[in-house]
Amino acid sequence: MQNEKYIQEDEIDLIELFKTIWNKKIFIVIFTSIITILSIIYVSLKTPIYEVTALVEIGTYKTEANQDITIDNVDNLSKKLSTIFIDLRKNIVDKEFEITKITTLKGMKNFIEISSEASSNTDAIEGLNEVIEYIRSEHTKLLDDVKEKNEFDLKNIALTIKNIEDDKLVNIEKKIELYNQNILNLEEQMNSVTETLKNINKLDPSISALKLMEKRDISNAIISNKSNLYDLIEKKENLINVEINKLLDRKKILETLSFPHNLKNSEVVGSILVNEYPVKPKKPLIVAVAFVTGFILSIFFVFFMQFVNSMKREEN
Repeated sequence: MQNEKYIQEDEIDLIELFKTIWNKKIFIVIFTSIITILSIIYVSLKTPIYEVTALVEIGTYKTEANQDITIDNVDNLSKKLSTIFIDLRKNIVDKEFEITKITTLKGMKNFIEISSEASSNTDAIEGLNEVIEYIRSEHTKLLDDVKEKNEFDLKNIALTIKNIEDDKLVNIEKKIELYNQNILNLEEQMNSVTETLKNINKLDPSISALKLMEKRDISNAIISNKSNLYDLIEKKENLINVEINKLLDRKKILETLSFPHNLKNSEVVGSILVNEYPVKPKKPLIVAVAFVTGFILSIFFVFFMQFVNSMKREEN
């Protein structure tokens, strides 16, 4: 019985609530309509904001080891750009554009996403291009440093080759010529001693012994000179066929490193993404929220006024 009583009281309360709302339906409709109309006027007067977005790939350069090196650290670059184009521009009045987002992409270590907002797509694109040109300008300087280093290495290689050809090889050629002449002289002496020793029976034994010793010394000298000559020829061939060729190969590699495809500046991937419709204000959402808010507030005011009236009646 008691449960039935509670259910009846609840039904009575709900009926009373609906009656109150129904009695004040005109106020609720008018209040909700006013709020909704005001929101429509607001979004109509509000300047539309357009957004454009670009995906920028950070440039790279190749090394002699054929490795692709990223010009800049994307995390540091993202923080630097955010400071310059977002934080430092917050207090600027009447900005033609606003950079709203500069972020790195997860899993894509060489890419940065940049978003720009303005009252027109043209102004938003100009703002985006300002950031992109700043990035390209900074990275051009870094690429110039890389190119300058490659050119410096090329000059050193040219100087090294010139030093080998004009100094080391010339000295080796002179030494080779000297050893060849020494060998010829020693061989002539050997022939002379040999001719003398043909008549060994007619010679004094002491003279024969001296001539044999002389022949032995000349033979050792010839062997020593020829050994030194072979070493010099081998050194010469090593300089020409190994060291100079290595330097020439490195020179070719360094020359290719300065080609445009090996020194890539940062650039926009694809094209700038442009929204044909404004992203702000979101008119349907604002009007819908205003309608719901006005409806809820009107009901709240109805019950609040009823509560105030009931309090007055109780006091009377």
